[in-house]
Amino acid sequence: MQVPAGNLLQTINYPSDLKQLKVEELKQVCQELRQYIIDVVSVNGGHFAASLGVVELTVALQYVLNTPYDQLVWDVGHQAYGHKILTGRREFFHTNRLHGGLSGFPKRSESEYDTFGVGHSSTSISAALGMAVASQYKGETDRQHVAVIGDGAMTAGIAFEALNHAGIENSNLLVILNDNNMSIDPNVGALKEYLTDIATSKPYNRFRDDIASVLTKISAIGPDAFKIAQKLEKSIKGTLLKRSNFFEALKFRYFGPIDGHDVEHLVKVLSDLRDIPGPKLLHCVTVKGKGYALAEKDQTKWHAPGLFDKITGEIKKTRSDKPQPPKYQDVFGHTIIELAEANAKIMGITPAMPSGCSLNLMMKAMPNRAFDVGIAEQHAVTFSAGLATQGLIPFCNIYSSFMQRAYDQVIHDVAIQNLNVVFCLDRAGVAGADGPTHHGAYDLAYMRCIPNMTVSAPMNEEELRNLMFTAQQDDMGPFVIRYPRGNGVMVDWQRPLKAIKVGKGRKICDGDDVAVLTIGHIGNEAVKAIASLNIEGYFPAHYDLRFVKPLDEVLLHEVFKKFTKVITVEDGCLEGGMGSAVLEFMADNNYSANVVRLGIPDMVIEHGEQPELWAECGYNADAIAAKVKMLSVPQAKHIIAS
Repeated sequence: MQVPAGNLLQTINYPSDLKQLKVEELKQVCQELRQYIIDVVSVNGGHFAASLGVVELTVALQYVLNTPYDQLVWDVGHQAYGHKILTGRREFFHTNRLHGGLSGFPKRSESEYDTFGVGHSSTSISAALGMAVASQYKGETDRQHVAVIGDGAMTAGIAFEALNHAGIENSNLLVILNDNNMSIDPNVGALKEYLTDIATSKPYNRFRDDIASVLTKISAIGPDAFKIAQKLEKSIKGTLLKRSNFFEALKFRYFGPIDGHDVEHLVKVLSDLRDIPGPKLLHCVTVKGKGYALAEKDQTKWHAPGLFDKITGEIKKTRSDKPQPPKYQDVFGHTIIELAEANAKIMGITPAMPSGCSLNLMMKAMPNRAFDVGIAEQHAVTFSAGLATQGLIPFCNIYSSFMQRAYDQVIHDVAIQNLNVVFCLDRAGVAGADGPTHHGAYDLAYMRCIPNMTVSAPMNEEELRNLMFTAQQDDMGPFVIRYPRGNGVMVDWQRPLKAIKVGKGRKICDGDDVAVLTIGHIGNEAVKAIASLNIEGYFPAHYDLRFVKPLDEVLLHEVFKKFTKVITVEDGCLEGGMGSAVLEFMADNNYSANVVRLGIPDMVIEHGEQPELWAECGYNADAIAAKVKMLSVPQAKHIIAS
């Protein structure tokens, strides 16, 4: 998609082009950049509201900084579309998040302007501080280092750890707090209230610009005047806003809050801050979705709306006359309410993803029993452990790739104490267009090696409900249920709940010559493969393991006594996954068989739609069918005449 001729944006390929413009022209650049993001995302999809909210900040930063020599780190990266467009990727932006196209997040291998690969929140300050200390060590004292972090991302422990460290390093670091009171869902917690107090303090806001201006001018006179200015600043802040010293307690110079949508003022402030040494924090107040009225009004809905009509705002959905299977996350959301209504011990916990995992349904229905703890996966797990010590049954819903951030807590606080915490791992397997930072590739491997842990995966919506019902039975201990992003396969999914025996798999169909073992939703690809194979005269058996820990040893003895050709299929990493568990069982029991493992290979898998990635990794229906054919021969007596 091309920008119409004559527009300023069309003349900007790199920040060096932007710097040729007058400051007064930047407002027009912002208008065109915002419209370009709307134009492209409306027809191609992607994250939306976050990038609209930082258009002015993006333009100002690229105008003032000398990137890529100056290091600019975007936290998470949802908001970095404008950054990509201004740094050599405008003509390719229409490929954003498409298979083989631009990544939806900053990525070091994609551009020298992407200084740090991101996707998970709250890493920017740590990364930028590391860069700043490295520059100081190398004598690059003129190099700027800027971390742009949202108020939602600021709630994570790693952000506080980085601030604490940065305060004692006299490095050239600027943290820009992009305060829009949102992450994906509205922010929660004491920090949110603290930032709101700052942003709404009228006496303090009357002085905010004057202080920065005075400091810049006085600091040029000499060190004594600079010390006087610091004392003056602290005195005024302490008098006008008693709670404003949080960041200063960490030895950061605090500036703001300022209007994050006034591009000319941002340019002035950022230019001034370049001359102030040491760690600094600039507090910018912005509106997520700025410039698109519907996104401003409903920021959660427009975080990543999919395709939409940019004129009417109608979000385009696949229309079908037939009822469609629900998303797994919605099955979780409705089922936990059903379980909680029958069991007063059940609680729901999520780290800042209530709409993403559908716990928002329980938060609305049972607000005293469902908790959004902010972007704090470690806390979510240990908070759940604390609940469990008191006899409650927490369902802790965390995306599979985000659970990696709380691995120590899973082991130390839950598994060692054998507490009944139910970990519902959403987005397990390849996660689609979000790419490698969001693929839930490793949970089967990293969970099955932990003592006391039960690790399961449903093949469909009914199985998810029954596993959730099973997990809240007495004395279950730590219990993992992992399921993918997107829709299931059952329209009629709200069936009566029933317990599943832990460690018990099931036979989907009997067969000859080859056994296909699957776990989780990807088993439905095996069902498709076997249906097509039957027509061609191949009749493999299919077993759904359900559990990777404990394994169904009775089922596996049956498999290895009958079959010498076995295919394992999993939407997870091959190293240490379900296929590895099957090989371990085979070796431990002295069986001999030709086992072919299909799953995510030992490499970083890039972004694309889930079916595209299943095919790329070699475990979709076609790949499964091909492996069966490779291992066996058709049985002529079963071939159906065409």
